[in-house]
Amino acid sequence: MFKNWKAMAEKFEIETYALHLTYKDPRVPLRIKVVILLVMAYLLSPIDLIPDFIPVIGYLDDFLLITVGIPILLKMVPKEIMDEHRESAKTKFREGMPKSGFAALIIVLIWVLAAVILLNFVIKFI
Repeated sequence: MFKNWKAMAEKFEIETYALHLTYKDPRVPLRIKVVILLVMAYLLSPIDLIPDFIPVIGYLDDFLLITVGIPILLKMVPKEIMDEHRESAKTKFREGMPKSGFAALIIVLIWVLAAVILLNFVIKFI
């Protein structure tokens, strides 16, 4: 059972990295790049439409985005481009986990912004 989950998680990692590579590809239309950016930003963002601390439905938006949104997005990208980037992603993962300092910086900045907003909100009521 856990081998199946691990295989699914690895496939998800490869697909999302392939989408990242697809986003950088100049052959991909702008409208698809915008959708990729929005989906990836939402997946990486600590801020959700439905907060995760709400039991059961808190993870519903993430679950729907992963199970429905990403497959739809994968179908939007031309097959030959997606296949090319999927192979590049598989190669990259065989060499080791890809790292992005820019993505880490964006996530940290989102958390800092959320903390500042929360702190500002708390200070107003003290």
